[in-house]
Amino acid sequence: MAAVGVATGGGNWFSALALGVTLLKCLLIPTYHSTDFEVHRNWLAITHSLPVSQWYYEATSEWTLDYPPFFAWFEYALSHVAKYFDQEMLNVRNLNYCSSRTLLFQRFSVIFTDTLFVYAVHECCKCIDGKKAGRELTEKPKFILSVLLLWNFGLLIVDHIHFQYNGFLSGLMLLSIARLFQKRHTEGAFLFAVLLHFKHIYLYVAPAYGVYLLRSYCFTANKPDGSIRWNSFSFLRLISLGLIVFLVSALSLGPFLALNQLPQVFSRLFPFKRGLCHAYWAPNFWALYSALDKVLSIIGLELKLLDPSKIPKASMTSGLVQQFQHTVLPSVTPLATLICTLIAILPSIFCLWFKPQGPRGFLRCLILCALSSFMFGWHVHEKAILLAVLPMSLLSVGKAGDASIFLILTTTGHYSLFPLLFTAPELPIKILLMLLFTIYSISSLKTLFRKEKPLFNWMETFYLLGLGPLEVFCEFVFPFTSWKLKYPFIPLLLTSVYCAVGIIYAWFKLYVSVLTDPPVGKTKKQ
Repeated sequence: MAAVGVATGGGNWFSALALGVTLLKCLLIPTYHSTDFEVHRNWLAITHSLPVSQWYYEATSEWTLDYPPFFAWFEYALSHVAKYFDQEMLNVRNLNYCSSRTLLFQRFSVIFTDTLFVYAVHECCKCIDGKKAGRELTEKPKFILSVLLLWNFGLLIVDHIHFQYNGFLSGLMLLSIARLFQKRHTEGAFLFAVLLHFKHIYLYVAPAYGVYLLRSYCFTANKPDGSIRWNSFSFLRLISLGLIVFLVSALSLGPFLALNQLPQVFSRLFPFKRGLCHAYWAPNFWALYSALDKVLSIIGLELKLLDPSKIPKASMTSGLVQQFQHTVLPSVTPLATLICTLIAILPSIFCLWFKPQGPRGFLRCLILCALSSFMFGWHVHEKAILLAVLPMSLLSVGKAGDASIFLILTTTGHYSLFPLLFTAPELPIKILLMLLFTIYSISSLKTLFRKEKPLFNWMETFYLLGLGPLEVFCEFVFPFTSWKLKYPFIPLLLTSVYCAVGIIYAWFKLYVSVLTDPPVGKTKKQ
């Protein structure tokens, strides 16, 4: 990748990187795709063949429409292109339909909409000065950041093998962040409001946006010590932000409000009848909690301290998305996860208000909100780790400490996605792509900060190297053991628990950095 950038010269290296990763995405078209492929095909069919009034009621397929209205309209727009590829994919009753033309259309729709992501990365590179390094292009922060984002391993396998549209949505988020760095606050607010109505998972980071815009846009000046100057509050700016949120929400939800369908829409968007953990445990606090419960239940059965007939039938490792009860530890409710999440994000919000550090402080708060929600949220998907990994890339080229956190978070978070690709042909692909991205990330950031202390201590190095033996055991040893039939969940459990430790450690390390960094005192706003 670096050679490509050098060969193209100073003006065209970004285009070369973008073109190179696009060609790689094209090569991944024939690979395995998950049930998400059928999910989005079904949504194409629903939005194309049914009136708006039936979109959030249609239930022929188990993969019902459960994204906000803007994403539904996005699928509707795509469906009018899809009909020229294969009309049959737009039939609601054609469940699990996958012709070669359908495959090509859906794969290319993801590649094409990634154009927004490429543009957002380009804009982010304009905002990041980073650490000044050598004269070589490959040592410049903007080049490193471009590779870390455009060639992000997680996005490649989740979108272009597993199948989703995270690149397009991440592009909206990164572009919104770039606009705030460029002091174009209303544009940033507008883009984030639009993003929320494309995918509501971005509510995870909404507190960071709300507090930062109120603190840095509605209040127009600080005191010399960095504290807020209360008489600088602009009611007009607050009204403008409120108007943006109201108009975007009205455009998105208005038609369903007119149809008296908002309760139905919200019941699809927030399905609390699903379980605490996804079918494949996200590597968060609840994975550790559930693993401990599983271990205690096994010990209890072996010691005959538990009655087998009283153990809940819904197993945490059955692969089912459902409600369940823990066996030994207290069961967790949605309200409990909400309280834990709010407690986890409050210190970062406090720092954003009382220890202003400009756009960089906002970005760190955003990442902490994403990580806190990932760690303590209800029914968190493993792919949600990308909400923290991608913005953390922007910080990684600025300070050695942030680079260290980024490498631990990214390496661990990316490895936690491995179980998504469980078919044999994809095994060498995911291992090779992961190794290439990880080796580049570590080597490039080590070069960038070569004059500072090492990025890892011995404990962090030992932990990251432990991912290798874990992969060997899960992929090459466990399938040939007698445990495979009795304890088929062990590889998922080990992966989730091991990665949860690394992600929690990165979260804690970032929190310590945010809480201990001094505020930036300026008389004018960032």
